[in-house]
Amino acid sequence: MKKIIESIESDGLEKLLGENVLLMCGNYFYTGILIGVNADCVLLRDPEVVYETGAWSDKNYKDSQKMHVPEWYVRIDAIESFGVSK
Repeated sequence: MKKIIESIESDGLEKLLGENVLLMCGNYFYTGILIGVNADCVLLRDPEVVYETGAWSDKNYKDSQKMHVPEWYVRIDAIESFGVSK
């Protein structure tokens, strides 16, 4: 893939470190602040499971529930797509 880029030190998930992200996985969607990335998994701070997004143009997700812990790991091989979240 060819891309037009400006000075970017990293790409993919690493580029989003420190951002609030949405991880679309096979079974669930997760959102939170991306604070770690390695070869096998990512680490989210303030994780939530998004059970229903609602309209993408809405300010918040229709049904997003905070998890019971301050941090949560998600396996990279489960992630289908990802990006900056609401």
